[in-house]
Amino acid sequence: MKSANCFFILLLLLAAPAMAQEIKPSATEDWSYKPPLVTPGKKGQPPSDAIILFTGKKDLAKWEHPDSSAVTWKVKGRRLTVVPKAKDIRTKQAFGSMQLHIEWKTPDPQEDHGNSMGNSGVLFMGLYELQIYESYQYARRIYYNGQAGSIYKQYAPLVNACLPPKTWQTYDVVFEAPVFNPDRSLKTPAYITVFHNGVLIQNHVPIKGPMVYAGYPEYQYHADKLPLVLQEHNSRVSFRNIWAREL
Repeated sequence: MKSANCFFILLLLLAAPAMAQEIKPSATEDWSYKPPLVTPGKKGQPPSDAIILFTGKKDLAKWEHPDSSAVTWKVKGRRLTVVPKAKDIRTKQAFGSMQLHIEWKTPDPQEDHGNSMGNSGVLFMGLYELQIYESYQYARRIYYNGQAGSIYKQYAPLVNACLPPKTWQTYDVVFEAPVFNPDRSLKTPAYITVFHNGVLIQNHVPIKGPMVYAGYPEYQYHADKLPLVLQEHNSRVSFRNIWAREL
């Protein structure tokens, strides 16, 4: 019986090349989807299919405070700067899964005091926070899953790629929105990949739930698309060149 099995396996091995030769190359060619043409941007500029969220004062109308009032943050040239106590801002357009490019700069440390050292954040769907903080060479003490590049209170960044204060920095993010079942239970968590100044710091990590300061995150059902939020946390963090692509 053992020899018969060996003989059968030998026949399969001998027949495999012949079977492969019978499959035409065209059998594995996929012509069902033609990717649309996109013109890449130059030096961090948006590609042709990007949704421009902020490049100057003309784009301020695309944002609002949580109470739907007009934005009171400061705009100077191509820069949008947090005004302490003025509350968060959010996009009027709602997003689900998206690619995001955003440039940010923490202020002069002499201008920030206490625990607000360059403190801000990007909240995808207004719930899932990618932290902004003054973390250059760990000059400002904070728990590692709260420093710049962290998924706040969930994941520390793989590395600290921060530049000095008053220096423009970039986040390039791929965010995959969570998926819920018809009964509103969680089917698939959100995932996020982040490049900080061109360096991979979050590699397709599953987000554990909405950001919470105390306690543990837990998913709650929400809409497929929600606004993108920039956080006001008592620090004069600046932003520029913000654009997105829906995925």
